[in-house]
Amino acid sequence: MSQRVKPAGRIIIAGGSGFLGLSLARYLADVGCQVVLLSRHAPRPRPESRWVHAQWDARTIGDWVKHLDGAAAIVNLAGRSVDCVKTPAHCDEILRSRVESTLVLGKGVAQVHTPPPVWVQMATAHRYGDPPTVWCDEDSPFGFGLAPFVGEAWEEALEQSTPPQMRRVVFRTSFVLGRTGGALQRLATLARFGLGGTVAGGSQGISWIHELDMNRLFARAIAEESMSGAYIATAPAPVSNAEFMHELRRAMKVPIGLPAAAWMVRIGARFLRTDPELALYGRYCHSTRLRNEGFEFVFRDIRSALSDLYGSSA
Repeated sequence: MSQRVKPAGRIIIAGGSGFLGLSLARYLADVGCQVVLLSRHAPRPRPESRWVHAQWDARTIGDWVKHLDGAAAIVNLAGRSVDCVKTPAHCDEILRSRVESTLVLGKGVAQVHTPPPVWVQMATAHRYGDPPTVWCDEDSPFGFGLAPFVGEAWEEALEQSTPPQMRRVVFRTSFVLGRTGGALQRLATLARFGLGGTVAGGSQGISWIHELDMNRLFARAIAEESMSGAYIATAPAPVSNAEFMHELRRAMKVPIGLPAAAWMVRIGARFLRTDPELALYGRYCHSTRLRNEGFEFVFRDIRSALSDLYGSSA
């Protein structure tokens, strides 16, 4: 896909006040779409002229439903961040926030006269688990553990929520790279202070996608009626942790990165209030479906992606 796909009409972004939602909102506004963000709180700063914000608790029916009537698409990004300590309460919220938000959107769709023709659903490439060396595509077996379980329930909720005539596109998303949010901000901060070295041997896979290509995928899913079903949303060249951190240091012009053993990561994660497994494990994913359908990535390799984000200034 060499040309820029331009969706049109009113696009609803559920869970749209975070990094991915605001990135997509700006992208869609730039191509002339009317954007409605559904979230608990309006994003700050608030460029009201670029989009409309509607109050949404992701659990109950409310006045937000009126925005679905006649909309061109729903994009659902809602879900509690997994960048946290995996206490029982947090695990429950990670699951419920995804399933309940999807189900209540389905109830809203059922109430309107003219529902959107397409629903684009965020999902997770972590459904495939953490195989040490195996490369996974859409047809690979799913993994075992919290993330694969949540991913399965998330996608099942979508199937329950969409009427038969509505086209569904599911993006099992990998690590989205952007400077304004997400996990890359934390990694860049560590690298800036000389702590951006190889983690626990560095062989664990990092499947990644630049935020521009992620937005282009969303736009294509909205506009192209040929897209349907589940795709892995990732660039075609996953890398090891060692290569990723090397390229991040290179892009940021940081000459030194101290390595971190697994036990050091586990201790550090306690202070950062995060899950050490996010750094210790990973997966090598690629999308056979996107390749077969001719999607052309702007950023195919990790060097070009990180250079775009950090090449001019760190």
